[in-house]
Formats: sequence, structure tokens, C-alpha cells
Amino acid sequence: MSAFVLFWPAILCPILEIEKLGIRQQSSLLGGTIDLLKHGSWFVGGIVLLFSVVFPLTKIVLLLELSLLEFLHRRHKAATLRLMEHVGKWSMMDVMLLAFLVMLIKLGNLVHFQFGPAVIAFILCVAMSMIASISFDPHAIWEDSE
Repeated sequence: MSAFVLFWPAILCPILEIEKLGIRQQSSLLGGTIDLLKHGSWFVGGIVLLFSVVFPLTKIVLLLELSLLEFLHRRHKAATLRLMEHVGKWSMMDVMLLAFLVMLIKLGNLVHFQFGPAVIAFILCVAMSMIASISFDPHAIWEDSE
């Protein structure tokens, strides 16, 4: 549940403030993706949208479904678990976090930038999502919920 709550500020709040040649620009993850799409970078924008927004959100929602909805049929839970595991492999929030850290090291003196408030939500969302995935017991699907 906490990963779901943290997901929204992570993608909607400013994640970076970049100053280059005296010009400051703030951008959120979703806003930056939309800018890519608006400027004709359909492939890159689509990839970022899919792997950093759609797949992570889908994984979190499926984890919530498996955790909170006890009345689901076992077959539905099993199918949801398989889908969640498959989508989770393509969720790239943790990779995006690593990319930010690499950027911090590589661009240190060339461009001045500061991380925005979304970074904390983003880091916590990644951590909560990973903890939820690790702590989820797939054997619980086959146990009777009576």
C-alpha cells in the first residue's frame, strides 16, 4: 500500500532541477516523459513511459490485489501472480534510480542540478515495492482462506 501511495509523488513531483547556462528547468518523471513525446521522441518517450511508469504501477497494483483481496479464486490469484512476476521483470524503477546516481557522478561539474522532492518518494517507492515483492508468499495462494 505504501508503494502505491509513494508512486504518485515519485512520478508527479519535480525529480530534478537542472541549471545549464543560467537557465533553470524543473521536471517530473511523468512531465519529462510527456515532453519527450511532445518533441517527437516517440520511441524514447514510449520506452520511458512504459518501463518507468506503466510497468511499475501495474506491478504495484497487482501486488495490492494479491495482498488485499482475500476473496479471489485461487486460479485468479495464480494468474495474477504470474502476471505480476512477468511485469515485475520489466519494471525499471530501480534501474532509473541507478541512472540518476550515475548522472550525478558523470555530470558533476558540467551541469548544476539538484534532486527535487520526488527523489525521496521515488527511493522509498522502489524500496517498498522490492520489500513487498520479497515478502509476498506465493504459497499463500494455495492455502484455504477459510
